[in-house]
Amino acid sequence: MKYELLAAALIVSAAAMASDPVFIFTQAPFASAHTSNVVELRNGDLLATWFGGTAEGKPDVAIWGSRLHDGSWSAPKEMAREPNIATYNPVIFYTKDSRLWFYYKFGPNPTSWSAARAWSDDDGATWSPIEHLPAGVTGPIRTKPLLMNDGTVVSGTSVESYHTWAAWIERSTDNGKSWQRLGPITVPQTGKKETPSQTPDAYPFAWSETYGIIQPSVVSMGGKKLRFYARSTSKIGRICIADSPDAGLTWTEARPIDLPNPNSGIDAVALQDRRIVLVYNRSTDKRTPLVVAVSRDGGEFQDFRTLETGDGEFSYPAMIQDRDGNLHITYTWNRKRIKYVKISLNEIPF
Repeated sequence: MKYELLAAALIVSAAAMASDPVFIFTQAPFASAHTSNVVELRNGDLLATWFGGTAEGKPDVAIWGSRLHDGSWSAPKEMAREPNIATYNPVIFYTKDSRLWFYYKFGPNPTSWSAARAWSDDDGATWSPIEHLPAGVTGPIRTKPLLMNDGTVVSGTSVESYHTWAAWIERSTDNGKSWQRLGPITVPQTGKKETPSQTPDAYPFAWSETYGIIQPSVVSMGGKKLRFYARSTSKIGRICIADSPDAGLTWTEARPIDLPNPNSGIDAVALQDRRIVLVYNRSTDKRTPLVVAVSRDGGEFQDFRTLETGDGEFSYPAMIQDRDGNLHITYTWNRKRIKYVKISLNEIPF
């Protein structure tokens, strides 16, 4: 009996060690890294992407990637670079036809960026030429889109205009080749509107005076019912949600829920039993701590895992569920590296 207990304890210990956060890379040809994304490839490997360079917004910032194979991450490899202009927010995902899509943004800052994309039919071994999208079409803005059973792709996107932000939905019924843009989806604003700051160092605007939501993460609530979870500005200070009854064609106004948000990215996953898992910063003014929470109804959440605490920036998480039900999360670590953690399905409380 004692040997069985010892064996069980060793298994639990090994599982805990396997799910500790690890750095995807420790050395790289860039000083700063931010805004990662991750996808499970058809062979079970993971592919992570992020942008890296001197600092966010600098002309040398490119999109980089790394592959997890047999428990080890490969050295960072450049995936896309635009001449003399920064790149941002890579997103990678499959459509129902097994094509792997790669989207990113480029421009001087998020108020004036454009979108680009490429695709792969061999799981990222080779890519099509880069395609620059028409103005006003961005595809997934930061988080993975939702792939529905019928192949419809429902993607959260957003616009960071001066002083006001808004979420949008881009919807594709042809495996991601073209998009229908729906929205805007906003949080009703009450009270007196303030005049935006004109201070010379407001880049690209004074966040404390901006109102709205961006970067929605879309999940299924069962059938045609969808919900998104969005980042909000400090004037709102809480994660916001909106709902669709018809597979993303129409949406309610967004509304805050009882979870803080320090104007920082989040991500969400709907499990097969309809529990919702959310990864976010539990703070109204700092990008720390970074925690993982679960909900039965999609509205009231219970934290069950803390990924990072203490001073620093631990932000912009990306999260997927693999074919075995396990969660994989990548996130920014102090704007210098990207971290990765695996959470087993049996670690998620009921």
